[in-house]
Amino acid sequence: MEEKLDFSLPEKKRKSPFTSRIVIILLLILTGLAVANFFIKTSSQGPCSVNAVSSLSAEQTRQLAAKLAGRNLYVRAAKVWQDYLSGNKLPDEEHAKTLFQIGILLEKAGSYAEAIEYYYRSEITAKLAELETQINTHIKNCFEKLGKFSALRYELMERTSFKPSDQTGGKIVAEIGAEKITEADLDALIEAAIDNQLAPMAAFMTTDQLHEQKKKILEQYKNHSARQQFFQSWLTQEVLYRQGLKENLMEKPETKKLLEELTRSVLSRQLMNAELAGKINITETDLQTYYQANKDKYIEPANEKDPNSTGLQKNFDEVRDRVMAELVSRKEKDVRQSFIKQLMDEYNVIIHTSVLRPADQSENDR
Repeated sequence: MEEKLDFSLPEKKRKSPFTSRIVIILLLILTGLAVANFFIKTSSQGPCSVNAVSSLSAEQTRQLAAKLAGRNLYVRAAKVWQDYLSGNKLPDEEHAKTLFQIGILLEKAGSYAEAIEYYYRSEITAKLAELETQINTHIKNCFEKLGKFSALRYELMERTSFKPSDQTGGKIVAEIGAEKITEADLDALIEAAIDNQLAPMAAFMTTDQLHEQKKKILEQYKNHSARQQFFQSWLTQEVLYRQGLKENLMEKPETKKLLEELTRSVLSRQLMNAELAGKINITETDLQTYYQANKDKYIEPANEKDPNSTGLQKNFDEVRDRVMAELVSRKEKDVRQSFIKQLMDEYNVIIHTSVLRPADQSENDR
């Protein structure tokens, strides 16, 4: 019997829905991982990657930094050199010079604390005679700009000493238990107290004027008696404070109430100081103009015993502080009134003056 050949194709086995879902999920996971990996690599490079900058030669880096600095983009110029250092191993001398250059750029940008750090880095990396004087000058300038005069004093003492020592300012002036308070700590406390004292005046003075005033007050604390009196007062307050914490006074209701009132007072004062600082800017020209318009107020009284004597006109330098105080007071009053009115309107404040009158007066008004 003749057999017939079967040329039909075998039926394909149908994939189960469950298997299809697994394949799709795996594809989605792989795609997600690829995308995530791409973004991780991109973000790690950043907008200005180290590799991108370090691929430049020293001359090209110098040109790029110079161009940025020429457009007053000092921070970006410093970043170019920082990236260059990160991507290249330089000889110590060249490394030190580059660190010094970064310090210069940061100083121009007004980042004085960071600039000081890079000047320190430069001289630690390599002591270069050609940079020594420049570093001294720039560090002095940065400390002055920061208003850190106590730190500047110790810096100068260390740099001008024939035997530089890490112990400059490190003499112990007092001990509280295991804690040691050094001479430098005391100077920092005095300087912080002066900063707090001058804070209300900061709104009306330029940075240079404020630093000048601070220098004058610091001069007073060069006197041994004044320093000792300040420190004794601080120590008294400190031990009382520590005992108060030990007795858990912070948790007492009356303490919390008092702290709340102090917080309200401080925040109000800080806000007003900020407003005054933004609205009041007194220049030397303003002071001279005010003095000329009010010269008759600054006359030395005549000698009553001498009928022929006349009042003596005081010059501007003699009464400058008085002129400043009067002009500040006048401008401060105007700014305060305007700002308070603005806030009263903003918070929809309504004052019922009739209710505030004394009871007997209210009855009479009826």
